[in-house]
Amino acid sequence: MLTNLEHIGVAVQDLEAATELYTVLLGQEPYKREHVASEAVDTVFFQVGGSKVELLAGTSPDSAISKYLTKKPEGIHHMAFEVSDIRAEMARLREAGFVLLNEEPKRGADNKLVCFVHPKSANGVLVELCQSI
Repeated sequence: MLTNLEHIGVAVQDLEAATELYTVLLGQEPYKREHVASEAVDTVFFQVGGSKVELLAGTSPDSAISKYLTKKPEGIHHMAFEVSDIRAEMARLREAGFVLLNEEPKRGADNKLVCFVHPKSANGVLVELCQSI
């Protein structure tokens, strides 16, 4: 079951410039910076109430974020929802007809297991499921 909006992911070209902008916009410094080698991205997280904003920048032309930014402008990339049992939620969504981009959950940023739901099966929105490890 989806328990809350965990974060909104924002794809950016220049992580440092975006971090400065969001620091002013949100009136606070980020609480975490992280490199996720498996996804070839650098991330910056801001806590906003009970949710977060994640800035994502590709570190390689082959990363999903870099490829995304060749087709679309900077902006909202995905919505992430916290789940208590990611494997059960993946099975529920598969059974309901959603297309998942992962067969198994993988380790993501911010100490989470993650899985993505294909945008074509979610009204054009990339949805991330995440479970704290």
